[in-house]
Formats: sequence, structure tokens, C-alpha cells
Amino acid sequence: MTGVSLLPVLRYPTVTELTTHARALTARHPGLCALRQVGLSRAGRPLHLLSVGRARRAVLVVAGAHANEPTGGSTLLSLAERVLHERELRNGTSWHFLLCADPDGASLHVTPAPRSLLEYHLGFFRPAGPEQPEWSPAVLPPDRLPPETRALTRVIDELRPYLQVTLHGTELGGSWVQLTKDIPGLAEPFGKSAARLHIPVETGASDAAGWPVSGPGVRVMPDADAGAAYPSMPDDARHSTWYHAHRYGGLTAVVEVPMWASDLVDDSAPHPAPAAAIRRLAERLLRDAREVERVLTEALPRLEGVDGPLLRAARWGLELVPGLASDWTHTPPADTTMAYVGSVDAFARRLPLRAAAMLWRVLQESDDHAAPRLEQLVGMWSDAFAVRFGARWVPLEHQVEHQSRTVVAAALHAREGAA
Repeated sequence: MTGVSLLPVLRYPTVTELTTHARALTARHPGLCALRQVGLSRAGRPLHLLSVGRARRAVLVVAGAHANEPTGGSTLLSLAERVLHERELRNGTSWHFLLCADPDGASLHVTPAPRSLLEYHLGFFRPAGPEQPEWSPAVLPPDRLPPETRALTRVIDELRPYLQVTLHGTELGGSWVQLTKDIPGLAEPFGKSAARLHIPVETGASDAAGWPVSGPGVRVMPDADAGAAYPSMPDDARHSTWYHAHRYGGLTAVVEVPMWASDLVDDSAPHPAPAAAIRRLAERLLRDAREVERVLTEALPRLEGVDGPLLRAARWGLELVPGLASDWTHTPPADTTMAYVGSVDAFARRLPLRAAAMLWRVLQESDDHAAPRLEQLVGMWSDAFAVRFGARWVPLEHQVEHQSRTVVAAALHAREGAA
């Protein structure tokens, strides 16, 4: 593996290690592999594309779209090795791997080997929506898109992939797949892979509320004229880069895998009192967010002149809270399951926890006296999150194996459908 280990006792690879590994693969297989720069980030970091094979029919795999979801880099390395060693995967198909869609974000998420949810959050970073490469087209006009987004769409325009796969994850929960068009037959190998590796399938992901179901844990995004599940959320997936492949007849699969698993996320039984439960969760979300906002408001005068992606992201996350809480209480999905209410519970914990974690880093760097209060909140909320959901670590090799298997299954089934 050229110095890059997939063992969970070590860590997720850095962008530099991903690039080093890709260069080593290219040196070992010059007839099959090519590595090239396809753009620069806002801070001038290179974006690299590793290609395996030269066939016109293409699969594009994107890692690192969200800095706080690090499994994709390890999966990408594993997939590249597999494609090189399994000739049938290259049968009339070239594979292309964008090593990291957001290298600037990756440089700010500094928990490469988290041993707990607390440790994960103490180094947490996830940029504001307009600064996320895949989501920015949903919230910005075309002339203001960041260079990472323009680089990604140029690659899609060049390759015209029949399938784009973007590798995502969650800190705590289960595995699920989001599709921009259905891939018949994918749910079976996806479910079997998860079962073999003891990874729960998330059947009620709130990210996909109201979307058509292709199979357990596999959701198909609704048509562009369908109403959004959460009208207040600005980042509508149907306006993201995921849909850019459609102009060439392709589709996108988003493969999510957890770092810590919870066996509460696959309960498809109806919830006995969903409206009351979701109302309580919305109230808790508002209460926790107000606690972070009070610290932010009190500290802002001392932060005059301080700006940066951590502070912007914390404020952006807090701004989402009132609308989301209203959406939950006014537009609950039909047939609300235990799994869906559990997913809302997790989301209601994530937003204020992430905002508190990023704001804590800002205040800590400024040696602000409010930093200890936020550190206390991050610790308390991280522990409560883990206890509530019975968090258990998913070995990194299992995260990678499941995500890799799902990508390969998606590629093979989508290829059959496109033939």
C-alpha cells in the first residue's frame, strides 16, 4: 500500500498520502494509470484525478467532498487497487478517481484517528454550504461558484460518466445510498455487504425523507418538480453537482457509511407518537442552538476582525436551525417510522454540536475566556450522542470494504442498465 495503511489502529490518509499513493500506482502501472492535475482550490491546493484505463465508457469516483467524512479517501485507494487487479472491472470501462474534492476543507478537519465522538468533534470542520464543492450550485449563482466546483464539473463534462459515485459518510448511524436515478438490483448486494460486516442499514434517513424507496437503505431522489422535504434548507440536492452527469445520460450514486454504528437506525416499525416525538426534538434543537448562539453573541465583540471558514461554518449551521425545526413540526412524512424519528434525533444533535465544536476552535485560537464553556458543551453533547445511540466503532477496513463493494455493485448494475 506504499505506506498508506487501512488499519483502524492507524488513521485515515491525508490528501498528501492519497496523492503519493496515486503517483506510486501510476509509476507501477504506466500503461494503465495516469495522474493529472485538474484544478486548484481557493487556497491554491491542487486537485488530482487518477485514471485507470482509457475506455470511453467511464465511472467517476469522488472522495473528500465533505471534510468531516474521511472514509472516502481510504475507499478510493482500495477501489483503485481493485480495478487494477480485476480485469473484468476494466472490461470496456475506464475508472477515474478525484482524490479529494475539497483539499482546503481536508486541511481543517484534524481528526485522522478519532478514538471517540468527543475527539472527532474537537477537530471538526465542515464548511458552510456555499463553500462545499458539490452543494455550492444549489446556493450560489453560476458566476460565483468556487474553483473546486468548476473543476469537478469540467471533469464530468470531459468524461461524460455513465455513473458518478461520490463517497460520503456519517459519524454515527448506518449506511445508505442515495441515487439520482434508480439502479435496479443494487439494494440486494448493498444489503448483503452491510449484513456481512455488521453495519446497520439506515432505513429512515432524514436526509432522504419522502424519497422513493428502491430497496432497504436505497433511496431515489425525487424529480425536479417535486416539493423539497425540508423547504427551509437551501442546499437542494437536485441542484447539486450530482445532477451534472444527467446531461450526458448518466447518474450519481451517493454511498454513505458510518464511522460509529448504531443499531437503532434500521427499525422500520411505525413510531407510536411521531408528532409529539418530533416536536420534542425540534424544541431541543432550538434550545441547544440558542445556547451556542449566546456564547457567539457575547464573544463577537472580542472577535472583531476575526474571520475564516470555521467561524463562517459555525454561523451558517446555526442559521439553519429555526427553519429546520419548523419544517420538522409542520411537514412530517407519512408513515413515520422509529428509524426516521431516530434520524431526526441524530440530526438535532449534530447541528448545534458541530457549531459549538467549530466555534470552540475559533475561541481557543483567540484565547477567549468563553472557550471552556463551549468545550464543556462539546464534551457533554458528544457523550450524550454516543450513549443515546449505543455507538460502536466500525473497523476502518469494514467501512472501506462495504463502501467499495457498493461502488462496484453500482457500477456493474448501472452498466447493465446503460447497455
